[in-house]
Amino acid sequence: MKGDQNTKETGPELRKDGNIQAGTTNGDCGAALPTRLYRRRWVMCLLFSAYSLSNAYQWIQYGIISNIITRFYDVDGFAVDWLSMIYMLAYIPFIFPVTWLLEKRGLRFTALVANALNCAGTWIKVASARPDLFWVTLLGQSACALAQVFILGIPSNLASVWFGSDEVSTACSIGVFGNQLGIAIGFLVPPILVPNVGDVDELAHHIRFMFYISAGVATFVFVLVVIVFQERPEIPPTQSQAQARISRSSDYSYMSSIWRLLCNKAFMLLVITYGLNVGCFYAISTLLNRMIIEHYPGEEVNAGRIGLTIIIAGMAGSLICGLWLDKTKTYKQTTLVVYILSLVGMLVYTFTLNLGHLWAVFITAGSLGFFMTGYLPLGFEFAVELTFPESEGTSSGLLNCSAQIFGIIFTIGQGKLIDKWGTLAGNVFLCVFLLIGTIMTGFIKSDLRRQKANQRAEVQPVSKMAADVQADIPKERKL
Repeated sequence: MKGDQNTKETGPELRKDGNIQAGTTNGDCGAALPTRLYRRRWVMCLLFSAYSLSNAYQWIQYGIISNIITRFYDVDGFAVDWLSMIYMLAYIPFIFPVTWLLEKRGLRFTALVANALNCAGTWIKVASARPDLFWVTLLGQSACALAQVFILGIPSNLASVWFGSDEVSTACSIGVFGNQLGIAIGFLVPPILVPNVGDVDELAHHIRFMFYISAGVATFVFVLVVIVFQERPEIPPTQSQAQARISRSSDYSYMSSIWRLLCNKAFMLLVITYGLNVGCFYAISTLLNRMIIEHYPGEEVNAGRIGLTIIIAGMAGSLICGLWLDKTKTYKQTTLVVYILSLVGMLVYTFTLNLGHLWAVFITAGSLGFFMTGYLPLGFEFAVELTFPESEGTSSGLLNCSAQIFGIIFTIGQGKLIDKWGTLAGNVFLCVFLLIGTIMTGFIKSDLRRQKANQRAEVQPVSKMAADVQADIPKERKL
């Protein structure tokens, strides 16, 4: 499809018509492998963002109106918290088989399964808009939670498979951007669609209407994925990706890959620090309604707007961090600075929440979101650098597994602290773990293996050319 590609080819001989010279082979050790960028890579990225958005919205749509859901289904707050935590719990046992499926069956198969589960979950929830059917809404949420396992680890994989070396961080950020936008909509829309009315029948009508909208969007996106989403480009976009295709196709072992990752000390430090940071974000998102309502009763809509502010600021942070990484390649330095600023943002938010000024909460929550949510793509891309040539899906899966484990621990722990001692104690609890994560980030060794692979591939052809030129110079005649 010549009309659907930007050519960016490397090799000893390139034809002027843009096609690849057949002489460039894998066995030509001195030559760079052929690469090409396709314009449709942006379509793949945006389509992934769309179905990630749909799924992320499902995660938070109950939590931000938890006081209303508690009253409608006549359950306690902890039961409603599980509608969020089921996303975290489902991820832990299923991440390894799902990552194995990603390696064996590829991106398209993973996308189809994710959308099928997400779509099914939304329609199950449509049938749950009755006070006696909490178990049905939990079942639907469980299907959406399982779909999430097929989604969270994809951004870095999709970016590596489709995008050039100077775009991968930006593309990963756009993939994470979709998830964040879904959470943002999940904070904003449910409080508007489901007002806190006293009549149960009217409340059921509002909840059902919210579920119908979710199901309609999920179905539309599912159809688009079936028609449009593709596995991978015919020609890899980067030298590192071309080499990875060769190495993985020859003697790739999933269990060996897992073992190598577990033995990578720098990566395992990142797994822990990523889990601490993102786990705090999950806890804050799940319990935001309870924190705001405790200090500002009746402000359900503003609680949603504060959540929206956190995510919108985070989306800006993600994109800025992605662009910065593509430009500077300073992975560890950027990750450490953003981690420190996440801690500072959490401290400021903690000590301004109870001042009685909502405008101050909006500002401090926005600054917290900018850095804490902006950290997400940094962790993904830093992990890929530390673990190359291992699969991006496997490294991302381990990061997310850590985040889910800490997310459950922090959500339960902070929730209990809020119930017993108030929001200040709960937020200080998170600050302590962010401090630990900041210190541990400083000990991560910056071994940028993917960058080194790309640099070697670029240097080899130049070195070979210089050697060829040197060989052509006639030797001096002896006198």
